[in-house]
Amino acid sequence: MKKIVIANRGEIAVRIMKTARKMGIKTVALYSTADRNAPHVQLADEAVCIGEAPSNQSYLVGSKIIQVAKELHADAIHPGYGFLSENADFAEEVAKNNLIFIGPKPNAIRVMGSKLAAKETVKSYDIPMVPGIDKAVTDIEKAKSIAIDIGFPILIKASAGGGGKGMRVVEEEKDLESQMQRAISEATSAFGDGSIFIEKYISSPRHIEIQVVADSHGNIIHLFERECSIQRRHQKVVEEAPSAILTPQLRSKMGEAAVQVARSCDYLGAGTVEFLLDEHHNFYFLEMNTRLQVEHPVTEMITGLDLVELQIRIARGEELSIQQNDIGINGHAFELRVYAEDPLNNFLPSVGNLEVYTIPSGPGIRVDDGFNEGMDIPIYYDPMLSKLITYGKSREEAILLMLKAIDNYKIEGVQTTLPFGKFVFNHEAFQSGKFDTHFVKKHYTPENIRSIEEEEAKIAALIAVKQYIEDQKIVRLPIH
Repeated sequence: MKKIVIANRGEIAVRIMKTARKMGIKTVALYSTADRNAPHVQLADEAVCIGEAPSNQSYLVGSKIIQVAKELHADAIHPGYGFLSENADFAEEVAKNNLIFIGPKPNAIRVMGSKLAAKETVKSYDIPMVPGIDKAVTDIEKAKSIAIDIGFPILIKASAGGGGKGMRVVEEEKDLESQMQRAISEATSAFGDGSIFIEKYISSPRHIEIQVVADSHGNIIHLFERECSIQRRHQKVVEEAPSAILTPQLRSKMGEAAVQVARSCDYLGAGTVEFLLDEHHNFYFLEMNTRLQVEHPVTEMITGLDLVELQIRIARGEELSIQQNDIGINGHAFELRVYAEDPLNNFLPSVGNLEVYTIPSGPGIRVDDGFNEGMDIPIYYDPMLSKLITYGKSREEAILLMLKAIDNYKIEGVQTTLPFGKFVFNHEAFQSGKFDTHFVKKHYTPENIRSIEEEEAKIAALIAVKQYIEDQKIVRLPIH
């Protein structure tokens, strides 16, 4: 493998390029007209414009991406995450054109892309499931009888869903019909598939995911867990590895279950198996993400492994050089997703120009980003600017380092989730490890951040006044 086309943009494109370069592999950047001056374009060995700014005219046009790969004699395509990374048809087309898709086989993507098909596939592997039905339902009366059997509250979920779309919690029977119709309508418009299913709603869950890696020689290992319970609108904002609450026994049990999920769909490459953990530490299979996760750096920090390198080696047909017993957890890592969003205004996207953009640095601090100072934030894509990662020997050390790094991250021109991150890492519930996926709903309001910022402004003003008085004393000293 001498040349890879990276079918993505921003920080993940830069991240893949760094590993490819380290491995002596040339890279091709693809870019839309909005990303002409982006860092991933400048970093690549070659760069090709594939269309206008909207992703359906550029990053989502699989035929164009394959055409560029063939014209430039590339060997493989790395899809990153998002865009076409979990598109089985694209993976199939890549293979048909004698190119290597750096990811799983199309069938694994297809099966795990449907929550219902995924449940059906892993059923025979004795994986714990949330009580519910594993068939699509549209009939209201049937849904009512299922919900009564399971017991309220229940969760309505879109089979093809993700990112919280087509998802509804129903506390009482009287609300079932209206919520079901809303979920079906939302799922149809978001995914073109209105099929939904019903399961028991776990009221205080933690979101724990296990990183798995599988080669083409039958070897599958897990790289421990990531805690992803700090979420807004069902999307992760803070992740950590390892989890503060898993015992070695539970970790081993969940790791083995994740390996079995990967085995059930003949998985290849790096993937993530997601579980819900209830307040009694029972875990339930949620879904599998058949790609590299946004939060993969925290796993890299505690294991010392490069997941992109593993992906590339596996895609080249190499056997895994490590076994389960070779890997241990070393230290603790956090990731804060830095979004161009306004935490004081319901996390709405904040577009504008990065007038000031200075990243923190130092031992134990890593920033994966795809922007430079002076760049505009395009409105066409996900508003994530970067991922701020910190690593320490202990959880406490990594938290302190994160708070310091947030203070040293200077961004002006757009609102970001940095103040929200500071609120999370300072919060007693987070620091003690006693939190669940409802952390934001339970603890966060915009007023919290406003009061913190006002307090900090007061302290800064007092320090400035004190310094001014000290300076005046020096100025007034008589000269002898």
